[in-house]
Amino acid sequence: MDAYLALKLLHVIGAAVLFGTGAGIAFFMWMAHRGGEVRVIHATARLVVIADFVFTLPAVVAQPVTGAVLVHLGGHGWDDKWLVWALILYLVTGTCWIPVVFLQIRARDLAAAALASGSALPWDYYRAMRIWFALGWPAFLSVVAIFALMIFKP
Repeated sequence: MDAYLALKLLHVIGAAVLFGTGAGIAFFMWMAHRGGEVRVIHATARLVVIADFVFTLPAVVAQPVTGAVLVHLGGHGWDDKWLVWALILYLVTGTCWIPVVFLQIRARDLAAAALASGSALPWDYYRAMRIWFALGWPAFLSVVAIFALMIFKP
């Protein structure tokens, strides 16, 4: 296998990890939130935060590195419209994802405090989850659009 194809494989795996982990995290976090059980919310948020650091963060770092080398090896120009749009959407995704990580940490900590005190989740928890939900959509749709740009290269 030549270097280009090996790198392309790593890039595709990284994209799959980003998309799959993001979708999985969103699903489990949202379902725990909808269930409303403080213990489940805390346990889920705790694991979601771990998953973001173990899976998502390394993929977020690897994608631009492998992508840049693929652009070079593939003979693409940095001014190719599909690539410019993919980079813009990657920045949109990151701009949404960074606060989402902190919101997940906040939700975890608020759920832990509520669990420890035997109290209901505070208003701040619900506010954090509303923002988390709102930021998830542009990030998710941007990743879908990036996949389309990478495949079709219009």
